Amino acid sequence: MICFCSVRRVLFFFFCLSGFCLNWHFFLADNSRTRALSVRDDEEGHLICRSGDVLQERYEIVSTLGEGTFGRVMQCIDHRRGGAHVALKIIKNVEKYKEAARLEINVLEKINEKDPDNKFLCVQMYDWFDYHGHMCISFELLALSTFDFLKENNYLPYSIGQVRHMAYQICLAVKFLHDNKLTHTDLKPENILFVNSDFTMSFNVEKKREERTVKSTAVRVVDFGSATFDHEHHSTIVSTRHYRAPEVILELGWSHPCDVWSIGCILFEYYLGFTLFQTHDNREHLAMMERILGPVPSRMIRKTRKQKYFYRGRLDWDESSSAGKYVRENCKPLRRYLLSEAEEHHQLFDLIESMLEYEPSKRLVLKKCLPILKSKERVKRR
Repeated sequence: MICFCSVRRVLFFFFCLSGFCLNWHFFLADNSRTRALSVRDDEEGHLICRSGDVLQERYEIVSTLGEGTFGRVMQCIDHRRGGAHVALKIIKNVEKYKEAARLEINVLEKINEKDPDNKFLCVQMYDWFDYHGHMCISFELLALSTFDFLKENNYLPYSIGQVRHMAYQICLAVKFLHDNKLTHTDLKPENILFVNSDFTMSFNVEKKREERTVKSTAVRVVDFGSATFDHEHHSTIVSTRHYRAPEVILELGWSHPCDVWSIGCILFEYYLGFTLFQTHDNREHLAMMERILGPVPSRMIRKTRKQKYFYRGRLDWDESSSAGKYVRENCKPLRRYLLSEAEEHHQLFDLIESMLEYEPSKRLVLKKCLPILKSKERVKRR
C-alpha cells in the first residue's frame, strides 16, 4: 500500500458562501522594503493580486485555491498566527455581495461566540475586514471536500465505517446550529470538507484500477452564506436541488428539518457514490421520491399551493413517458440500494430512512441519532 499526500487544498465552500469584497494595499513579506500597489479590480470586480503580495501587513498571498461567482479564495501565510497557512476569501467589489457578506459574518460570529473552542465542527472564522470596498474573511485552511475526494476517486463510495463517522460529525455540527436557532439550508457533500484529505492508494485487481482511501474522516461543515436564523425571513426556495426537501419543493414552509433531509441524501451519496435524486425538475423530483420512498402524504398534497403537480389527490405523472421510463429505470425502493445484508448496513439505512421522512414533523430530530452514531463510532473504522 502506497501513501500519498493531497497537495492541493481545495476550498469550494468559500466561493459558494455569500460574498465579501475587498481592495487592498500590498507590502513585501520580508518587511525590508515596502511597495504600495494600486488597488485595482478586474472587469468582473475581483481584486487583482499575485503571489508574494502582502495585505494588512499580515496576509502573504501564496496561491489561488479557487474562484467562484462571488470572489476568490487565496491560500495565505498569516504572519500574526505564527506563519500558519489560512484560507482568505476575497469577494468582488459589488454591493449585493458585500451585503451578503455582512449577513454571513453575522452567522460566523455567532458560531464563534457559541463555540469558541470549535468543538462542534463548523468551519472556524479567524478574522474579517473591509479593505477599500472589498471584504475578506480568514478561515482555517481545510482540504478537499467530501465530494471532490469522491470525484477524484472515480466515485468509489466511502466504507460503511467512514460513512458512519462522517454522519456523526455532520449531525453534531448541524444539531449545534439548530440548538442556536440556525438552519444551514445548503448542506451537500461539497460543503463538508476534510480537515486533511491525505490518502493511501491500492490497486483493485478485479476492477483494474488504483483506488484511494482517505486516512482520516475528520470533517468540518462549511458555507454559511445561506444560513438563516429562526426569526429571519425564510426564502421560499432553499437548498441545492438534489438535497432539497419535499416541503421546500411544495412551498409549505421550512425550518430545521430541511437540513435533516439534506443529511439523509448526503449519507446515501457517501454510501453508494452517486446522487439519490439526480434531477433538475420539480415534478420529476417528486416522482423519484415516490418511486424510492412511497407516495407523498395526502396532507401535504392538500396543503400545498403547487396543485399543478397533482391530479385528484395524486402526483400527476405519466409513467409511460420518456421521463417516466427514466425514473422507473434509475430509481428503486430505498432498501434495494443496500450493498450488504449485514446489520450495520441496515442500521445506516434505518437512519437514512428516518431522515427522508416526508413530513417534517415526523422527520428524525438530530439529538436522537447522536447517541446511536457515537456508540457505533467506537467500532473500528475500515
